[in-house]
Amino acid sequence: MTTAPAVLSPAQEAAIRQSFARQGLMAALGVEMVRLEPGRAELRLPHSERISQQQGGFHGGAIGALADVAGGYAAMTLAPEGDEVTTVEYKINFLAAFAGGELRAYGRVIRAGKRLIITTAEVMHRDEDGAETVCAVMQQTIAPVPKRY
Repeated sequence: MTTAPAVLSPAQEAAIRQSFARQGLMAALGVEMVRLEPGRAELRLPHSERISQQQGGFHGGAIGALADVAGGYAAMTLAPEGDEVTTVEYKINFLAAFAGGELRAYGRVIRAGKRLIITTAEVMHRDEDGAETVCAVMQQTIAPVPKRY
């Protein structure tokens, strides 16, 4: 099991942000990377028509993608230098539906091994006043993979 460093190196943070910038789906959805720390990542998704379902709320596919990527980049902060990560599997529970405001996904590493990294992500709805309510929770298995670009 890997021990988490106290802070990310500037090179590691730059590599993770470069990887995130290559994610076409995140750009299309309007997701922003808010914060990175060793074993943690926070993403933000403002509500818009392009990520809504038929009743106007956040679409479950957008919520799932947000959770997946938050967990994945939390894992990448602890992956071997020069590696990327890929999702092996995840399970998500949708707890409440929301429209308006924004979603925040808080990805966190539970255990980082050599071959598999186990993460969790909480997706919270943040209203216009800043109050957060849990929207979904996810558990995920990640595998480090060689960077191919």
